[in-house]
Amino acid sequence: MMWDTVIGLEVHVQLLTKSKLFSDSTHAFGALPNTQTSFLDAGFPGTLPVLNAAAVHMGIRFGLAVGATIQSESVFERKNYFYPDLPKGYQISQFQQPIVTDGFLSIRVGADEPQSIHIVRAHLEEDAGKSLHGVLPGYTGIDLNRAGSPLLEIVTAPCLHSAAQALAYLKTLHQLVMFLGICDGNMQEGSFRCDVNISLKPAGSPNLGVRTEIKNLNSFRFIEKAILFEQQRHQQILEQGGMLVPETRLYDADANCTRSMRNKEQEPDYRYFPDPDLLPLVLDTHLIDTIKQKMPPLPWEIREALLQTVELNADEIQFLLSHPATYSFYEEVKNHTTAPEKIIINWLKGIYASALNEEACDFSKPKIPAAVLGQLLDKVQTKKLLLNQARAVFHHLWTSNKSLEEIITEQGFDKEVLGKEQVWSLIQQLMLEFPEQAADYAAGKEKLSSFFIGQLMKRTQGHANPEQVGMMLREYLSTLK
Repeated sequence: MMWDTVIGLEVHVQLLTKSKLFSDSTHAFGALPNTQTSFLDAGFPGTLPVLNAAAVHMGIRFGLAVGATIQSESVFERKNYFYPDLPKGYQISQFQQPIVTDGFLSIRVGADEPQSIHIVRAHLEEDAGKSLHGVLPGYTGIDLNRAGSPLLEIVTAPCLHSAAQALAYLKTLHQLVMFLGICDGNMQEGSFRCDVNISLKPAGSPNLGVRTEIKNLNSFRFIEKAILFEQQRHQQILEQGGMLVPETRLYDADANCTRSMRNKEQEPDYRYFPDPDLLPLVLDTHLIDTIKQKMPPLPWEIREALLQTVELNADEIQFLLSHPATYSFYEEVKNHTTAPEKIIINWLKGIYASALNEEACDFSKPKIPAAVLGQLLDKVQTKKLLLNQARAVFHHLWTSNKSLEEIITEQGFDKEVLGKEQVWSLIQQLMLEFPEQAADYAAGKEKLSSFFIGQLMKRTQGHANPEQVGMMLREYLSTLK
């Protein structure tokens, strides 16, 4: 029997606010356990939530980016369940009336035509804490630093049908929230994590199958593997006449399989009701219009502009749009140099990216400022530095605190590049010094050209253009044949 896979995704995006959704605690990653926890986060009686306006603005920004409806009124509700890292016994979320509804995100799978993915809703909610296993022998520790952190949960319709399609959507969404400045996109730290809802149904059937939810996936590779495993597991059970049950499962990366966690809860199990401590969130059109006017360029808008103004290939555009910091650094370098865009990208994608990778950094923490790199490229453009000299200067800039001009002077690169007449004179001198090699070259041993080029570069101490030297030397040697 043929089967159709049906996938819906719930993505939890941790918002880049300075404080939590309802308390003034910070929520920076990596702090000591329970050092970023207020009485409200810990569920102490008598504490009251105060909504973080910055989180609301970020939710609106996302809604505008995906062409969604921003609800003029939304409501915060209590989602009731017991878990050790949820001390209040409920999570403040939005259920009946979310802040954002009915948006769309265009994706592309490989060379296929663009597809529009329906985003049913995006709502604000607070995160839970963390259970820490293996820290205290015989006990499970509770860290409430994350409790109350602001999340935007983005929910698609069950309109995806393959792991490839799901990954294309997630990567497009991941790029979008970073370029909007609402999330740092750090999946290892849990800033962007996904729940996958998957079912199989007979091909062409209008009825959905029994759904499994795979929780808390924080790697594109794991998401793909989990979907492929569940597709196979569902198909095997169905074709053997077995019965699937609605359940929540976790992906085990070591064993490359999913394991049952608990039976899947339904909405009534959570007993949603409006939070009595929070008024309905009412948004006026003036606020929405103000946020709309300040929207940053969206990734697909930047891509279109690059395609129209610069001759870049797909890999180069993908590199520039891989992270907002990369594109921002590129734009800043452009403002400090007359070098063509192609050359800037070659430097960023090549020598600069390699240096960053060696130190596990990215363009958000550049060791060589954009202005300095721009000045270096200008010196190459104006022939004040040769390409090999510029690369050497780059490495010195990376490993020292010296200025560009200091390094150029120290390395002796401030001398003028030799002109054609000086190079011709050196070539003629070489022929007199190495008559045997010159005769051998004339007799057909063309590999000797590299010998002469090496000798010339040694004599010029790097102050001649290697390409020009090679061309002039070959021209001279050809007259000997």
